[in-house]
Amino acid sequence: MDKKEFLALAEARYEALQALNKLDNFYDYEKLFVELWQELGREVLEKNMGSVPKDRRKKKLHDPGLHKH
Repeated sequence: MDKKEFLALAEARYEALQALNKLDNFYDYEKLFVELWQELGREVLEKNMGSVPKDRRKKKLHDPGLHKH
């Protein structure tokens, strides 16, 4: 991911981020703010590392024959 791609992802959330300023409840503001940044973080991670598995606990299959001597 280059700077241009990152800025495009962040810019896509700018309006939603500005809309948070209209909220009068800090709890709602914080909750939505965290959701926005987690979503952005997930997209950046996926662009940099590939797609994230649906089950974060699932491990890759182990190949016991991989380390034969």
